[in-house]
Amino acid sequence: QVQLVESGGGLVQPGGSLRLSCAASGSSVSIYVMGWYRQTPGLQRELVALVTSGGSTNYADSVKGRFTISRDNAKNTVYLQMNNLKPEDTAVYYCKADRLGFSAWGQGTQVTVSS
Repeated sequence: QVQLVESGGGLVQPGGSLRLSCAASGSSVSIYVMGWYRQTPGLQRELVALVTSGGSTNYADSVKGRFTISRDNAKNTVYLQMNNLKPEDTAVYYCKADRLGFSAWGQGTQVTVSS
């Protein structure tokens, strides 16, 4: 089974950029649908972006044109490049792996966008 560890969160000013990393172990990220989700207190966890095993990507409307998901199979890592960050992007960001009914989550990384 795959284990996931996120990193790269932090405090950034509006308009700034961050790159989140999701390092996998135990299995290759290339066989999973890999997704980034986010959650703010009191709200449901929502999908931000995903990449399929075939390389297709999908984004939430709120992040289209600003965020990019990518996968490096050699490093067994999935990234989320976040540009032009807004205060409403503030959340805990989670990485998720899905395949054939199996799901695994990372522990999350906090992103705070504030001046």
